[in-house]
Amino acid sequence: MIVIRLAELLDERGMTLTELSAEVGLTLANLSILKTGKAKAIRFSSLEAICEALDCEPGDLIDRE
Repeated sequence: MIVIRLAELLDERGMTLTELSAEVGLTLANLSILKTGKAKAIRFSSLEAICEALDCEPGDLIDRE
């Protein structure tokens, strides 16, 4: 199973979903879907923007359990 660790990364960086949304230009609704694990896919451009904003690598955000 693929797991998105967005909540953990946001907590570690003291950032809210709203702040991330403003920084990366993705809607709060789409980020919320990603954060709750309900997303079926993510665009590489979105993944890159999130990683840039959170100063992380894709492997920090996406994990396989």
